[in-house]
Amino acid sequence: MAWEGAGVVASARKLIGATNPLQAEPGTLRGDLAVQTGRNVIHGSDSPDNGKREIALWFKEGELAQWESVQSPWLIE
Repeated sequence: MAWEGAGVVASARKLIGATNPLQAEPGTLRGDLAVQTGRNVIHGSDSPDNGKREIALWFKEGELAQWESVQSPWLIE
């Protein structure tokens, strides 16, 4: 899965949890599901530039779908 948007790296890393599952907060993916650092269930890029590079490692051109929530026109920033 690849995510995009304002602040997405920080938001994703908060949801994912600390790299070391023993330090990850309960309620995060790693905090609830990971066993050890080498087997920590999920990877999250640490910057937008690394995200672009890492997405290219796993996805071919055209494999990522564009998606927009039906609520988007109703949201006010």
